[in-house]
Amino acid sequence: MDARPDDLAAALAAQLPDDAVVLDAVRMEKYRRDRADDPGAGMPLAVVRATSTEDVQTAVRFAAAHGIPVVPRGAGSGLSGGATAVDGCIVLSLERMRGVRIDAATRVAYVEPGLMNAELKAAAAEHGLWYPPDPSSYEICSIGGNVATNAGGLCCVKYGVTTDYVLGLTVVLADGSVVELGGPRLKDVAGLPLTKLFVGSEGTLGIVTRAVLKLLPAQRRPATLVASFPSLEGSTAAVM
Repeated sequence: MDARPDDLAAALAAQLPDDAVVLDAVRMEKYRRDRADDPGAGMPLAVVRATSTEDVQTAVRFAAAHGIPVVPRGAGSGLSGGATAVDGCIVLSLERMRGVRIDAATRVAYVEPGLMNAELKAAAAEHGLWYPPDPSSYEICSIGGNVATNAGGLCCVKYGVTTDYVLGLTVVLADGSVVELGGPRLKDVAGLPLTKLFVGSEGTLGIVTRAVLKLLPAQRRPATLVASFPSLEGSTAAVM
């Protein structure tokens, strides 16, 4: 006989740290949808607020063993409905995984997925460095969500999108196993380019629990000027 939802939820909670699993319907409400505000969002079986790769593995293995769908969730700032819950699912929230370490010598950041894009920029700035990808929601969106959606922004016109800065990933696959893709060196490219495959995959191939990101030297101070030209050709020549 199939296990009752309450029994499944209790069994999941027993395998994870205290306060990692949310079962109360009122508290789960804010995890049901992202900023797309899908009116058809379902009610999860449970919300897992992971604090480590091991927590993610535990939740994914439990879901795989019991045939439960998993909906990964970052900051919930998305407008496409990618974090919309379905009835009976496990919403796997990465909001508590917020670690960041900057290696200024190699211009690399080691980042957990719950860290905000703005927080990474601030951490890099302390070392005279810069993380270019700047989605319009950079103050409220997480790095994990940026990786999952291959986020861009105005700076992408010149500097590229998220995938151009992802050197490596730690990913939990659907069976709960962990793979390390790429790494902190540009030469970490042996085999198929799986790192690029996972960037932009929207959580369908695995759940990112750490990203190794390339940083650039800080920009020079911006300046604004007004220039007038007697002809379109003259202005085009100046831009070129």
